[in-house]
Amino acid sequence: MNKMSEIITAVAPVNIAVIKYWGKRDENLILPLNDSVSATLDTNIMCAKTSVCASLDFTENELWLNGKKDSFTSKRIINCLNKIKEIATEQKSVPADFLTWKVRVCSENNFPTAAGLASSAAGFACLVSALAKLYKINTDISAIARMGSGSACRSVYGGFVQWHAGVETDGSDSIATQIVPSSHWPEMRVLILVVGDTKKHTSSTDGMQLSVKTSAFLKHRVEHCVPKHVASIRKAIQEKDFTTFAELTMKDSNQFHAVCLDTYPPCVYMTDVSFKIVELIHAFNKQSGEVKAAYTFDAGPNACIYLLEKDVPELLSLIKHIFPSSNPETFVKGLSITEVSNPELLCSFSSLRQKEDLIKYVIHTKVGNGPEFINESHLLNGSGEPIQIS
Repeated sequence: MNKMSEIITAVAPVNIAVIKYWGKRDENLILPLNDSVSATLDTNIMCAKTSVCASLDFTENELWLNGKKDSFTSKRIINCLNKIKEIATEQKSVPADFLTWKVRVCSENNFPTAAGLASSAAGFACLVSALAKLYKINTDISAIARMGSGSACRSVYGGFVQWHAGVETDGSDSIATQIVPSSHWPEMRVLILVVGDTKKHTSSTDGMQLSVKTSAFLKHRVEHCVPKHVASIRKAIQEKDFTTFAELTMKDSNQFHAVCLDTYPPCVYMTDVSFKIVELIHAFNKQSGEVKAAYTFDAGPNACIYLLEKDVPELLSLIKHIFPSSNPETFVKGLSITEVSNPELLCSFSSLRQKEDLIKYVIHTKVGNGPEFINESHLLNGSGEPIQIS
């Protein structure tokens, strides 16, 4: 008898919300106060990668994260594993004794963790996808991913995705559904401006709890603003109406951070550099005579700029001019781009020019698909031991 399972390796995407989720109605089940809408980003540029296996010989569940052994005692990880085993038991998808075997999980992100770049969303979507395949269950896994990290449920699908808050107390209707696939709006691009890649001062979980307790504006946002935002942006996405999409994205981001400031004591995620980026985008749109770009900020200082492919060269040249880098050859990562030179445009924005290295680097990416499985480059070897990645 083979005492170790096959190794399952998955990659899963980051998603960046355009209509934000902030605040839970149930902390244990991770049920949000409001719906949210996001775009799933291309796993070829940014992703979490996770390998899992199970063995009769393992004496305990073990986890490695970004090259370091971590604790498997996290309630969220255990909840995800137990839920998958519960479904596997109901579906009889694996032999009963297999459910008693311990698991090993090895995961890594190719982008900064806990810096406002949706690392937990990609990580839990990846973990749940891999475990679901290991235990051969057949179910919508978005609700399971939600138990690990709320926004992880959105990373289960590609394209543009809506996470439905739901009304049931058990969370059974708090799931994600795809609005449109990535192929629907192939011209959409995203520039991620990495302002800081260190761990944020107030975690999203702590910030949300504080906002729910103290922000009167949050209640108004949930009841009156978000339902309208979601309905309008769904229509804009379906119709590929970039102007409406962009304006709603920026307004919702601003409103989300206003809620954070309305929290007591306030949660401050944006920095002076973040606000300089906001100023630049509005100035760029005004100069263009139309809305060509939209910023959004999650719970961190980094900006995610949505724009169409045709406008990337112009805006990127402007970003490089306003936020100069001491390492220009490595400043832009991700999708390749044809450089453009417009001295007149750059000159008109010179008053906004900042000192070097306020933006560490830019990631150029696009809307992509959901989790995928790979049959090579596992993070665990044939004995279930982590492979040291240089």
